[in-house]
Amino acid sequence: MSDKERILKILDDLSDEQFKKFKWILQDPEILVGFQVIPKNQLEYADRLDTVDKIIQTFSHQSVEVVKKVLKEIPRNDLVEKLSSISPGTQEPSLPVQITVYDVSSESLSLRWDIPAGEVESYIVTCRSEGDIRKELTMDNNLTLRNLNPGVCYSLQVSAQLKNEGISKSTVTSVHTKTHLEGLLEDLGLEQHYKEKLSLSTILQIDEKTITDEPAKCNSDLPWYFLKKLMMVNVTARNVKCASVCESNYDDPSGNIELELDNLINSLHSGDMLNPLDMITALFLCSDGFVRQEMALKMSMCQFSVPLFLPNCDTNQCTLMLWAMRDIVKKYRPQSLLQSKGFIEQRIVLSELPMISFVRLGESSMSKSETLNKLLSNSQQYHDIFVHHDMECGDSPRKISNGLAEITWYLPCGNKNMDVFSEPVAVANLRGDIALFEKQFSFLCQTSAAVFVFFDTLDSECKLLTNQHQNAQIFMVVNQQRKHFNLNALKKLATKLGLTIGNILLKAEHMNDADFVKILQKKVSSVVENSKMKMGMEQMADIAHELGICVDEDSPECQAAKKNADGITAEIQNILKYKEAQLPLQGQIWKELTCLEKEEFRLRKVGSADIEKYKSGLQEQKTKLRGKQNSYDMSNAMTCFINAISSPGIERSYFLKWMRMNLDNVSREKLSGLREQYKEKCRSSENKEEIKDIDRQLSNSSLGTEHFFREMGQIYEASLSLPETDQSRQQLQHLPKLCAELLLDGFPLELVDGDASNIPLRWVSDVLSQLNDLVPPESKILVVTVLGVQSTGKSTLLNTMFGVQFAVSSGRCTRGAFMLLIRINEVVKKELNCDFMVIIDTEGLKSPELSQLDNSYEHDNELATLVVGLSDITIINIAMENSTEMKDILQIVVHAFLRMKEVGKRPKCQFVHQNVSDVSAHEKNSRDRKLLLQQLNEMTQAAAKMEKKEENKSFTDVMEYSPDTGNWYIPGLWNGNPPMAPVNAGYSEAAYELKKNIIQILGSGESSANNILEFIEWMKSLWNAVKHENFIFSFRNSLVADAYMKLCTEFNKWEWEFKKEMYTWVTKSETRISNYGTVAVKSEASDMSELLTRLKSEACTVLSEWETKLLDNLTQYFKTDCHVYLVEQYREDFANSAKSLRREMERSVLNQLTAASDIRQGMTKLDRIKENHRKDLEGRVSGLIEQCRKKKVQMTDKELDKEFDKMWNQMVNELPFPKKKATYVITSVSYHLRENLVRKGSHVCELLSEKNLKDCGLKPFTYTAAGFSKQVKHTFSKMFNITDHVMALQNIADHILMDCTQFVTEKLKKKNNYHETYIQEILHMTDERLQNHQDVKIETEFEVSLKQHICGFAAREFQKMHEDFIQMNDPNICLNQNKEKFRADFKDVFHDRDQCQKKAEEFTNLCLKPAVEDFVNRSLGPDIIGEMLTSQQFSTRMFFQYSVLLDLLSKDDFENYQSYICSYEEYVKKWTLDQIVERFSNQSTLFKFEDQHLQSSVRSIENTINKAKTEKSGDLKTFVKNVCQELGDKLVISQDAFGAFMILNKADQEQFAHWLTECVKDMANALGEKFKHNKIQMKLEQLHVNPQDELFTKLIGCGNQCPFCQAPCEAGGISHTEHWTSLHRPEGLGRFRWDNTKKLVTDVCSSLVISDNRFCCNPTTGEYHPYKSYTEVFPDWRIAPDSSLQASDYWKYVLAKFNKQFAEAYNAEPADIPLMWEELTHDQAEASIKESFNIK
Repeated sequence: MSDKERILKILDDLSDEQFKKFKWILQDPEILVGFQVIPKNQLEYADRLDTVDKIIQTFSHQSVEVVKKVLKEIPRNDLVEKLSSISPGTQEPSLPVQITVYDVSSESLSLRWDIPAGEVESYIVTCRSEGDIRKELTMDNNLTLRNLNPGVCYSLQVSAQLKNEGISKSTVTSVHTKTHLEGLLEDLGLEQHYKEKLSLSTILQIDEKTITDEPAKCNSDLPWYFLKKLMMVNVTARNVKCASVCESNYDDPSGNIELELDNLINSLHSGDMLNPLDMITALFLCSDGFVRQEMALKMSMCQFSVPLFLPNCDTNQCTLMLWAMRDIVKKYRPQSLLQSKGFIEQRIVLSELPMISFVRLGESSMSKSETLNKLLSNSQQYHDIFVHHDMECGDSPRKISNGLAEITWYLPCGNKNMDVFSEPVAVANLRGDIALFEKQFSFLCQTSAAVFVFFDTLDSECKLLTNQHQNAQIFMVVNQQRKHFNLNALKKLATKLGLTIGNILLKAEHMNDADFVKILQKKVSSVVENSKMKMGMEQMADIAHELGICVDEDSPECQAAKKNADGITAEIQNILKYKEAQLPLQGQIWKELTCLEKEEFRLRKVGSADIEKYKSGLQEQKTKLRGKQNSYDMSNAMTCFINAISSPGIERSYFLKWMRMNLDNVSREKLSGLREQYKEKCRSSENKEEIKDIDRQLSNSSLGTEHFFREMGQIYEASLSLPETDQSRQQLQHLPKLCAELLLDGFPLELVDGDASNIPLRWVSDVLSQLNDLVPPESKILVVTVLGVQSTGKSTLLNTMFGVQFAVSSGRCTRGAFMLLIRINEVVKKELNCDFMVIIDTEGLKSPELSQLDNSYEHDNELATLVVGLSDITIINIAMENSTEMKDILQIVVHAFLRMKEVGKRPKCQFVHQNVSDVSAHEKNSRDRKLLLQQLNEMTQAAAKMEKKEENKSFTDVMEYSPDTGNWYIPGLWNGNPPMAPVNAGYSEAAYELKKNIIQILGSGESSANNILEFIEWMKSLWNAVKHENFIFSFRNSLVADAYMKLCTEFNKWEWEFKKEMYTWVTKSETRISNYGTVAVKSEASDMSELLTRLKSEACTVLSEWETKLLDNLTQYFKTDCHVYLVEQYREDFANSAKSLRREMERSVLNQLTAASDIRQGMTKLDRIKENHRKDLEGRVSGLIEQCRKKKVQMTDKELDKEFDKMWNQMVNELPFPKKKATYVITSVSYHLRENLVRKGSHVCELLSEKNLKDCGLKPFTYTAAGFSKQVKHTFSKMFNITDHVMALQNIADHILMDCTQFVTEKLKKKNNYHETYIQEILHMTDERLQNHQDVKIETEFEVSLKQHICGFAAREFQKMHEDFIQMNDPNICLNQNKEKFRADFKDVFHDRDQCQKKAEEFTNLCLKPAVEDFVNRSLGPDIIGEMLTSQQFSTRMFFQYSVLLDLLSKDDFENYQSYICSYEEYVKKWTLDQIVERFSNQSTLFKFEDQHLQSSVRSIENTINKAKTEKSGDLKTFVKNVCQELGDKLVISQDAFGAFMILNKADQEQFAHWLTECVKDMANALGEKFKHNKIQMKLEQLHVNPQDELFTKLIGCGNQCPFCQAPCEAGGISHTEHWTSLHRPEGLGRFRWDNTKKLVTDVCSSLVISDNRFCCNPTTGEYHPYKSYTEVFPDWRIAPDSSLQASDYWKYVLAKFNKQFAEAYNAEPADIPLMWEELTHDQAEASIKESFNIK
């Protein structure tokens, strides 16, 4: 190592002062005797490196010696030794490469460094700051430096000590220690919030800490635990501290008492405990104004002191917390109101009260804060208002809270025995020594009535006390019990300050705390009672400004918001007049609109008027009222309000807070005056009218921000009645988004207007839709609601549970319902499967304001039904002590729950009993819980009777409920007597447990969260249903409709899979049966009956498997889909439909198998005869060939023809041709008809005997009424085109005849033999159709007559089909049909021509090609059906109806409408066929299916040929037989064609196989071309399964039609228990007309069922019956009122447009069309069906 390096290394170890001295000695010739000195100008600004360079330049090789000499002078002899130890040749270790500093706090830091190369013995760490040097020696490569100063920059050097005593160079870095504030904020995990302030939405969000009881594990948990408890107003909030990591295990002694005592002492002092005041100060510093305000309010409720001055120890600034205290409202009763029992309620910042301040000068042996707590507490009610030394963690040193001034208020209750002070007083407490906080002390001196200075020792010249500009009296509080008490100093100071003996409070030597506190109380009382120094907080702010103290309201956003709010509220003189002038839209107009809306749904006042005209009139009135609303210009107040809430985020929030506070102040002042008037008038019983008027004013004098938002909603809703292009409307489109942003920010939204008892549906829906756009897509919400009697603490309970701020101040009982949004953090989101929780606070049930109204029960029922329906869990707040009131509440609540159960929603509930504090309450109240359950059961039965759902016998039938887990007991809110009582800790804890339980229930997975759009749908449908009298029958919900539609769609898919599978199976089975007894069967059963038995058994197995699969799919669907609970009530219907489908399929399949088997069995004998004939023919032809060849002359074709004809004629004459006799089909049909009707009784047998079946069905069926009176009535009805009983039966008959005729036609097309199952099917079909028309009385005569007609017609058709079949299969005819083919074969064989190609073509064309075409036709039907079902219009009955109606509307043709209404089934069948033709008019789609089956067949044939080749059968017959057997499961090969092909077949097998392969290819091409060019209509006629019929059967459903308007039923499944339709029609379209005027009726049955009108029809036997009770006549029908007033617009439009045409067609007078109908447009009609069928 060079001398330069050695010297530099030594100089690095000198401090700055030492280095300065080192340079000074180098300039001193007296010390450096014999050496040249270095001039001062060269060293003055030289650093260490420059100095070393100068030393080397000046002293050269003597440099080291000179440096040693200088070092001895400093003196640093240690460095002299060190320099000597570093020899010039020593290898210095490499320096540590990098220093990393971490865990920097205000008093410590840690550092680590890389280990250098070489053998290191230790490390030297040097820490420098402003002349202070610390050195630490360590063996490790890390070190923690403690006891540092906060906020100081430290230079850190690390060097390595080699084992050979060499020292490396130093690595240097620098770091700032944190200030006390920075360190504490980091320790608390709040450093990021110092700049980005905590917001209310952050602290109120539901996270894992909110719902767990785990103690704080580290200091960073403490703020959140404090906030969690504070937001729930828990008085133990300040007690939070970390659970000790090293708690002593007292239960497990080690046996060593000394060690145990050491551990005990250490554990008691271990851990860095945090002073609660530091944490509170830190939280206030890190919170925005709204969190500060909320914290101050909750602290005040807990009777904690609240920050008056908030210090910042980094900036030495303090802030007056005026804004933070703005929201604190206090109620008290001073002595002056003792007699009148009045009280004062006021914002504390506006109250002008005397303030008494308590400060400390120097040290004080008395705890000032503890003394204050005793001062402010009476003997029965002590509370730790101020944190003091003896509280938990109160003795921990304060780091940042010195300079904090706290304030509290003593407020009297008016009881002399309990009040400490008779008048209200503010008490301030300054933390820390006033010598250090002169500004705060000065402020207190200027604003207080008195300042009490606590001290032990003081300077008699104390300038601080003498220099203050004082308004306050100064009181010196000194402890004589202190050893260093100096009486002389006290005397001097008292003299200087001019204090009297009354201004000095001395705690004498033998005085205890209680006695001293009494003296202090008297002194304070005297000051309070005599002081004229009273000052409000707002005045204090002015003094703060003068002293240079910040005020938290000084921010520009707060001041701008205040200005805007004051500008609005300053105008309020008279609340009622103000509301009329500035908020006109929500007054009488809105209430009238509400009444009209409800009347539209309830029709209570319709009387005998035409319903639709009446409804049209109501709509006109609504339009006028909306017009009246639009006629108002927007008021100044609303203009200012909307502009203000449009301002940037934080200013908007300030504005709304200012508005709320200002309006509360105005309302409170007004209410206070009205209450006084009310009391005065009540003293005289003569002023009843005046009392009533004041009572009304009390109800209407409430004015809050909700009224402004309500007006905003009405402005918006009114604007929607304007044209879309209207500028006014466009300018207001942004309003919902503004409100949505506020909702997201935590402001409540009024859901139900409590004054009008209505929801502005469009406004609330649009606000929530905008909210949906603001939050992440598909955000889920869970809803918690509270219900109960008014003024039982519902809002307070919600506020306590969730930390929110629903209005609870005096005179501000909640009206209507408000919703509030709370965020859920990511962790809890996963547990609850939702993103937000919605809290709904409701108006109290049984409120006194509404109790005088006749409809109060109805109002309460509406509200309860709505909020219960919206909720996932409902809290029922009940009071056990008032049994009558409780019964009323329970009836309302149970009614709501019953309604929800019936519409598919199952919310949970929790009963809360407040003011029950005994620890044994749960046990003691078991009897009460049993009583409650008993009453719930009674209420359930009462509600069930009202709703006509008597099957609900007990509350547990309605919902899951356990008396033990469904009840919660909560103690009283206050711990003592207000106003000085804190909130009861037991109340907070019980509310917290309830909250945890609610979240646990919600997270249990039993409830399914909705997204916001689904919540909107529930709200709309619930409210629309609530507006009807009969909720359950009126409820229509698009979410339920969606869920039902989805279930129908899925079920239809499964159903079609089942049917398609069975079609395929039946096709294969019929192929096997058709091939039975032919060459195409491999191994057949011994006889046909065995094969049939086997197939039937197999069919039952397949059917059972599919039935099980269907039911399993249904079960699985109800487990996986999120909204299945909405359609739970339909589950059984669909299960029954699956079973019913199986039964129907089983009957159909077994009938088809039986028919196919019997027909094939009948053909077997004929086949044998034909086979014998062919064998005989082959023998004769072979003989003829032999005979002709023997002639040995060349015979010409003419000669051969002659010989063949001779042989043929001889054969025909000789062969036996037994004639198969035709069966007399009518005998079979008569037998089955009689069997079908025999159970109807002897009268039926007589009726059957009256007519011969062969004479039936010859003429069109016409039913004639029996009896003269009935005939006359029918003639009259016919004359006026009125549907009577006879016409209804005729209509039924026409539809059944159409279906049966089609069935017969389908059978005739197949050209099969007759089978008795055909007539069985027809009779079964007829019975089913008659069963579907239970609304019409089916007379026995009618049924017999109709069945005879059908059977007579069918018997004749089947007879002809049977005879044609016999004719077609006559052996003689079949033989003669092939004569020319046999002649050609004869010639070919005679001439030894090669037959291979010809026979291959013949086999292909006669056997394979027909079989392949038949296979394609058998397979194509299900393909077409499957393809059609992929279209949405055929997916469910509802979509089908919608599509048909939309198509009708697009054509807008009267003939089509009439056909649809009068011949529904016929029209729909034709429409379905048109859709099929249209869909497949493009041949490519259908050809794809045809080609698929064609190629499948061709592949099978080619594979079979190749397989048969390899088997080397030896002869052609075996080869062909093998081919046919392989194809026997797929293709039905004609036995006749095969037999004819095999005669005289002398082809070579190999050549034949070759040509057959070629012919099959040609056949495939030919068939492909044929399929391409054949028209769809022709193809449809050839199909075995008719797509049109199958789709019609599938989508027509049960075939039932509405008994009033004939609209078709849309219920899914086959076996539904209730019929319903989405869209009803005006009855005039169903031929109804008024008796007196003969005009068509415009009434719609969906309106009639809620009216008081009556109806008369056949099922009522001519008696008039109330429409409301229509279910008594038609129990299977559910006719819900329209989902909206526009729902029936479609048919209203149709009738209005074609009124004259319908009247003419129905031989009636045109209807009187309501004015609103005539204004309906094509687009409105289309929109109405979209809404009715819930098409998105």
